[in-house]
Amino acid sequence: MTGGWLLLLAYLLGSIPTALWVSKLFFGIDIRDHGSRNMGASNTFRVLGPVYGVVVLVIDLLKGVAAVQLVRYLPETAWMASEPALWQLLLGLTAVAGHVFPLFAGFRGGKGVATLFGVVVAMQPWIALLSVLAFVLVVALTRYISLGSLTGVAVFTACVWFAWQEADPLLKWFSAGAALLVVWLHRGNIRRLWKGTENKFSFRKRPRD
Repeated sequence: MTGGWLLLLAYLLGSIPTALWVSKLFFGIDIRDHGSRNMGASNTFRVLGPVYGVVVLVIDLLKGVAAVQLVRYLPETAWMASEPALWQLLLGLTAVAGHVFPLFAGFRGGKGVATLFGVVVAMQPWIALLSVLAFVLVVALTRYISLGSLTGVAVFTACVWFAWQEADPLLKWFSAGAALLVVWLHRGNIRRLWKGTENKFSFRKRPRD
């Protein structure tokens, strides 16, 4: 399978609109019309409850893991085949792009944090563990999912740049790009955090508006 076809497959994996399909299949609604109007795990938690939120979170994370694993099918004759780390990043970012702009959901997707985290898990599981611990701690203390996501990606980037001395330069730039992407996708949340109007996380399902 050529590199181009692998990238297309990674995009299609990322385009699987887990939250949308779950909301339509089990509740007959479009998750993007409720809560924060976002097609992601955190909004699924809010609107559909923790069970469905966990299902969406796990599947969205696995999309990133699966995309990175596609590098195993890269032919030796492919462009830059001698740089598997580069291809892992390309495949992972393509899956994230698929989640944010999904073909199967009219290009209206989520923020890609879970899928991006899946990419990190596949490439650097220990750094991913530190990032998720930071995320959980911040959410537990503040109940802000968005702040937890921003903190998690900040810890990931800091670990790659300053704690892991042998980090591949590609991974360093990937971590910086990931941080900028997460900040940009959460720009609305950042404004609401600043104003004190951001929604707090609760395990209790909220009434659908």
